[in-house]
Amino acid sequence: MDYEFKGKVIFLGKSEKRGLKDKVQSLKLVENFGVEGDVHAGTERQVSLFPLEALVKVPKDKFTFPLDQLTENISTLGIPEYLLLPGKRLRIGEAELEILEIGKEELVEEGKPYAVSRWGRFCRVIKGGVVNLYDDVEILI
Repeated sequence: MDYEFKGKVIFLGKSEKRGLKDKVQSLKLVENFGVEGDVHAGTERQVSLFPLEALVKVPKDKFTFPLDQLTENISTLGIPEYLLLPGKRLRIGEAELEILEIGKEELVEEGKPYAVSRWGRFCRVIKGGVVNLYDDVEILI
């Protein structure tokens, strides 16, 4: 039996500098560019997405960060991590994303980047549009 999972957007952030993101209520995603006003727009990793389900993998001694100190553009809850694989396409609000990769080549050993560098999803924008806090997240393919 197939199950359809829907998630929710729990956090949205952007920043003109690397590091922690400023919490916002909505993001404008631009096709083949990324998050308008974000430092990573125009790069290969246009949008960073973090499934909060991955936090259970963080060793206790590495869980040294407040949950409001986030380095990703979009945090989701409700879709199992094993379904968020490279090649999958997601609809979030008006936008559509394709997951390109999981994690980074260079792993970070401290704080929230510890988790994002290992289990964050890096995406490109297939279809632009506005994403709002608490929008649904759906897997398209």
